Amino acid sequence: MSDPIRRSDRGGAGFKPAPTLTGNDLTPDLVAQVARDHARVDIDPAAASRLKASRAVVERFLAEDRPVYGLTTGLGPRATMRLPQETLAEFSRLTVLGRAQAVGPRLSEDVVRAAMLIRANGMVKGGAGVQPSVPEMLVAMLNAGVHPVMPAIASIGAADLCLMAHIGLAAIGEGEAVHHGETLPAAEALKRAGLQPLELGPKDGLALCSANAVSAGQGALALSDATALSTLLDLAAALSMEGFRANLSPIDPRIAAARPAPGQEAAAAHLRALLAGGALTEPGAARRVQDPISLRCVSHVHGSLRAALDFAAPALQAELNGAGDNPLVLVEDGEMLSTGNFHTPALALAFDTAGLAISQTATLLVNRITRLLTERLSDLPAMLSPRAPTRSGFGPLTKTAEALAAEIRHLANPVSIDSRGGIDVEDDSTNAPLAARKLADMLERLRLLVALELVVATQAVDLAKVTRLGRGTAIAHAIVRELVQPLDEDRPLGGDIERVAAEALASGRLLAAVRAVLSE
Repeated sequence: MSDPIRRSDRGGAGFKPAPTLTGNDLTPDLVAQVARDHARVDIDPAAASRLKASRAVVERFLAEDRPVYGLTTGLGPRATMRLPQETLAEFSRLTVLGRAQAVGPRLSEDVVRAAMLIRANGMVKGGAGVQPSVPEMLVAMLNAGVHPVMPAIASIGAADLCLMAHIGLAAIGEGEAVHHGETLPAAEALKRAGLQPLELGPKDGLALCSANAVSAGQGALALSDATALSTLLDLAAALSMEGFRANLSPIDPRIAAARPAPGQEAAAAHLRALLAGGALTEPGAARRVQDPISLRCVSHVHGSLRAALDFAAPALQAELNGAGDNPLVLVEDGEMLSTGNFHTPALALAFDTAGLAISQTATLLVNRITRLLTERLSDLPAMLSPRAPTRSGFGPLTKTAEALAAEIRHLANPVSIDSRGGIDVEDDSTNAPLAARKLADMLERLRLLVALELVVATQAVDLAKVTRLGRGTAIAHAIVRELVQPLDEDRPLGGDIERVAAEALASGRLLAAVRAVLSE
């Protein structure tokens, strides 16, 4: 699966400098600000003190030559083998060099930046026990725009070891990095940014590798985008309701309250807000007593998507602000203990669940489009062509919609249950990074589907001669019409769909405009 740079659908928030890293305060939107908007990052002074205290615990264990996994012993199947003291710093460097084994398409800049940010935040929490210079180096690279080249494929979701090692590789001046758009040897990229390669001490190499920051970073960006797209899904569905002149009784607050399924009441309330003030909300405006399910049950299906995103939030927050290190430094107790906190079953399950919910919404969306094109159901010209039946209108575009939905359904197949035995003691996996990556790929296709519905629904509204649109739907109609001319004669429509997806959706323009209107 390709992984091009993804723009944000977030809108209306404006630029907000990211807070200093405390180990406790990252959110998906803050990750997106640093990853995509290049907001400056700093380390909180209190967190800097905690870093020194946690490193002091590590230094004490080293001085006492106590057996600690990955510090004074080998890794994985070699965990029972003690390491000579004089080799520990070099072992830390070899840990990075030996685990930078990723292959395949390169992860996009925003995903790499997100991973660097999340790993730095995890380190300042104190559990990693690294030298303070390690998170300071990650922050300096972020602020200087030095981004390690990171292939996408190598992690099975039991810590993103072989992906994260590429960040460590660049930090020590090995491998490749991108600086100001140019791919360079990492040592040269650091030099141009005025940075010196990082000198690793004992445990530093393991801490750079042993984290789920790629899974969490890509997942944070995807969930930020999914939250924005859920709003745009509602908007596209509402515009289809306007063109279909749908019966709005299913989004009556009394209906949602009668069986308050997760997310349904919130989705229904949002649809009502988008349609408020329009002619469709007046008594007797609906054409039918009961509409097809794809229009009747929007709040039910979109509510399920909201619930799935809500389900994902705590699993992601645990990775954004948690200590997933193994071994873990317990600063207050002066201990270092072996853990399983690197394992991410909840995160993988959350991403899979969100993907299944996205697949449901995509299927419903395609069905709404086909209902708008069906003359006997919509009372509009066949295929929404004013020259029907001698023109194809939007009819062939249904194949595009079905193809996008088919790709989404394929990507929605769960991977969190596809575990494997592994080597020796490493006998389980979660596939969290794959779940995050395919979730992001689904959202690319969903964005195109939303754009497609907006274009079709705008044509339906024009042909239905709707006299007054709702507060939100009027904004959507106006922006689409700025970008796409009404369909009279048949013409290629793919460019129109991609233009709306890029200039109205991915840019955040439509979302910002609708949020502004609804907040008045």
